[in-house]
Amino acid sequence: MLASGTGTVLGSIIEHGPPVALVVTDRTCPALDVASTAGVPTVPINRRDFGYRPRSDWDRRGFTLAIDAALEAAHIDLVAMAGFFTILHEVIFERYSGRILNTHPALLPAFKGAHAVRDTLAAGVPVTGPTIHVATEILDDERHILAQSASVPVLAGDDVDSLWERIKAEERRLYPQVLWEIVNGEIDLET
Repeated sequence: MLASGTGTVLGSIIEHGPPVALVVTDRTCPALDVASTAGVPTVPINRRDFGYRPRSDWDRRGFTLAIDAALEAAHIDLVAMAGFFTILHEVIFERYSGRILNTHPALLPAFKGAHAVRDTLAAGVPVTGPTIHVATEILDDERHILAQSASVPVLAGDDVDSLWERIKAEERRLYPQVLWEIVNGEIDLET
């Protein structure tokens, strides 16, 4: 698992999904505590150690290779991102082609990017939900959608936080289910 935030989706996967072998984060964050509490090994790799600053050039390749080394050392075959907020270099997508999953808080192909929930509200759509897809070097690539759940109503009084919480609640249900379907051979990542 790759994570950056509070670890709520990670916690749901640890509790309801197939076994998690490793959690890698791009900063010190609560997801590390979630993993440690569950007895899952962790590797924090701080992207700032690679020169990261918002809207700046930084060593994305070096950072990504550090993640790759941690995954390789743990013999990881399938990578699931859960609230991982750093865009990875293409070298990881070459190594794990078709085996990196991501969750997105909107119904792709609509509302790509970091502001999907805000954009959903601005568009005035009546319903939204999470998308689980195969991640590629193309941000929020909708070519390989594995599952979507259009089950989250957009309510009149919603703001970004309230809507995002309801989307995350559905992610916490859907993502472990998709991971089990992959492990059980019900979803073939090769197609």
